[in-house]
Amino acid sequence: MSEKTQKRGSKKDLQLATLGGGCFWCVEAVFERLDGVESVTSGYAGGSFPDPSYKQVSSGTTGHAEVIQIAYNPDEIAFEKLLGVFWMAHDPTTLNRQGADIGTQYRSIILFHDEAQQMSAEASKLQATSMFGDPIVTEIVPLEKFYPAEKDHQGYYRSNPEVPYCQVVIKRKLDKLAMMG
Repeated sequence: MSEKTQKRGSKKDLQLATLGGGCFWCVEAVFERLDGVESVTSGYAGGSFPDPSYKQVSSGTTGHAEVIQIAYNPDEIAFEKLLGVFWMAHDPTTLNRQGADIGTQYRSIILFHDEAQQMSAEASKLQATSMFGDPIVTEIVPLEKFYPAEKDHQGYYRSNPEVPYCQVVIKRKLDKLAMMG
C-alpha cells in the first residue's frame, strides 16, 4: 500500500479510470500531480492482442492504445474532474495523433469501467465540444483488459526529467497546464 493510500484510506475505497491521450508518459505526468489521485499506471488497452509489449504496441498492429490507469479517491476527486483535465491535457480533435506521435496507439480514448463512467464520459465529451474548433474524435468504449506497461515506462517523467523528450514535450505540457508547482 502506498504512503498516500495509507494516509487517505484503504485501497478498497479507490476507483479506477482508464484514459488515453497520446503518449502515456505525457498523460501520466499530468494526472499523477492531481490531489486525490493515488497512483497512475502506464499501459495498453483497447486492442485484441494479448499481453502486448511496448515494441508491439508501437508497431500499430495490436489495436491497443497507450493509456494510463488512474487509481483515485472519489471522495477527493470526481471522475468528472479527471475528465475535465483529460480534455485539456491533449488534443481530442486529432485522429490517431498527438503532436509528432502518429498511429492508432496514440488515439484519444476513454475506456469506461461501468455504466456510470460511460454516462459521465459521454456527457463530458458533449460539454467539451464547445472548447474546440474541430469535432472531438475521442473513442468512448468499455474497458475489456488493461495491460500494465513495462517497468521502465512507469513514472517516466519523474525518473527522466532531463531527457530531451521530457523537456520539449512533457515539461511544456505541464507548464501550459500550470501543474509544475
